[in-house]
Amino acid sequence: MIHTLLTRLLPMLLVSAALLAGPGKAGYDPEADPAADLAAAVQTAQKEGKRILLEVGGEWCSWCHLLEKFLDENSAIDQALHDRYVVVKVNYSKENKNEAFLGQYPEIAGYPHIFVLDSDGKLLHSQNTAELEEGKGYNADAVMAFIRQWSGRTTDRAASAKAAAE
Repeated sequence: MIHTLLTRLLPMLLVSAALLAGPGKAGYDPEADPAADLAAAVQTAQKEGKRILLEVGGEWCSWCHLLEKFLDENSAIDQALHDRYVVVKVNYSKENKNEAFLGQYPEIAGYPHIFVLDSDGKLLHSQNTAELEEGKGYNADAVMAFIRQWSGRTTDRAASAKAAAE
């Protein structure tokens, strides 16, 4: 009886675990459609007055995992990023190189790589993340400066001036 129960439950548990796991820890999904994800991001960015940040990498990429860990551990930086950008992760791996999608952007020298787009999806900047690194991680000041520089927002200053005027 236990054997019968296990043979029926085990496959269901394995399928459930796989569904819950979703994309890997760094968030790159080889099954995702980056063109559809970008189209959705354009709509959100236009509605929310944000730019779009395409982060290209893969689960195989140790620096991609370090970037994810860095953002997890630096909530103020992660918050600033998501306050200013609609973030779209684009998988690049042996399973799916997304060549057709990535072919519309400048060549990538290393991973992760960041493209900043305006709210219409037009390329504004291509960022080698090596310039944001420090030692075996990322430099908080450099990452925050990048987030602020390319967000296109003057709202930080505008909000402060508005608050001071009230």
